[in-house]
Amino acid sequence: MLGRLASGELTVGELAEPLAMSLAAASKHVKVLEGAGLIHRTVEGRRHVCRLEAAPLASAAGWLRFYERFWGERLDALETLLHPGPKKKKR
Repeated sequence: MLGRLASGELTVGELAEPLAMSLAAASKHVKVLEGAGLIHRTVEGRRHVCRLEAAPLASAAGWLRFYERFWGERLDALETLLHPGPKKKKR
């Protein structure tokens, strides 16, 4: 849903349309995303229009970048242990 909202505003029905879920289930997902501050929903008559709120995602991306470096270094070390390079001959 967030990926689709990156292209612009959509109604809850438009968000649910390509997914294998009911409109009620899509509405529940929207409420969770709204509660997390990831989307803003406005009501225009019977239409519920959703808009992406990208600021919280930037904060999450920064947090993930830190751990990406952390895990990257550890996974590189593990790979070195599991697949050491050719052993050098002693003279």
